[in-house]
Amino acid sequence: MKEEKLANIPSGKTPVAPKPITTLAVDVGGTGIKAAALDEKGKMITERQKIKTPHNATPKKVLKIIEELAKMAGEFDRASVGFPGVIKDGIVYTAANLGKGWKGFKLEAELRKKLKRPVRVANDADVQGLGCVTGHGDELVITLGTGFGSVLFVEGHRIHLELGHHPFLYGKTYEEELGIKAFRKKGKKKWNKHLREAIDELAKTFNYDRLYIGGGNAAAIDFKLPANVKIVSNTDGLLGGIKLWQDQAVAKNAA
Repeated sequence: MKEEKLANIPSGKTPVAPKPITTLAVDVGGTGIKAAALDEKGKMITERQKIKTPHNATPKKVLKIIEELAKMAGEFDRASVGFPGVIKDGIVYTAANLGKGWKGFKLEAELRKKLKRPVRVANDADVQGLGCVTGHGDELVITLGTGFGSVLFVEGHRIHLELGHHPFLYGKTYEEELGIKAFRKKGKKKWNKHLREAIDELAKTFNYDRLYIGGGNAAAIDFKLPANVKIVSNTDGLLGGIKLWQDQAVAKNAA
């Protein structure tokens, strides 16, 4: 096969390798917005930059920060954005931990205009999951940050969940018991107790093969996790940006 391909190359011309594709990976969080440029294998080729998420983070404010981060990253060919809310076909449906004006906002289209590059947008937990799952079996991903993110992967196929707003304990939701407000109000000890109970409940509900825990507050976990539960790096929220482009179902299933 190699000889056939070489035979089709005009005499005297050296085959030109395709240009490497660089991806700007952006992770929008309730407290900070991070970005880095990645090569085709998902390796960071620039330092991860972070800008604090502003109070009342409206679309205008967030887009301005993403533009600033894009300038810091330099040249790139496309962008992937993880967003803390429900996203369908590039349109925002909820953004509970940001400011006003997000409902119905065409985030993907607006970013394409601003960055002048192809852009894909998905829920931030989904993107983090893309960066850490194996693609085998039932894998649940939760993120512990400003809110409570969640996504389920079945043999690598992504199914977005909104478990954060599902009843969990004492009539309160997972987010109300495990989000940043609960952590600050109830303290680390009680937060860990509730997290341990949540892991037990999620294991019964999903019978997952593996559970991955990400987000800034994962660092506060102080008890021994079950063998099939793993804390993952926050950088997976950026590295998943490469796989977002490989995820063929993104346009229809990035809820």
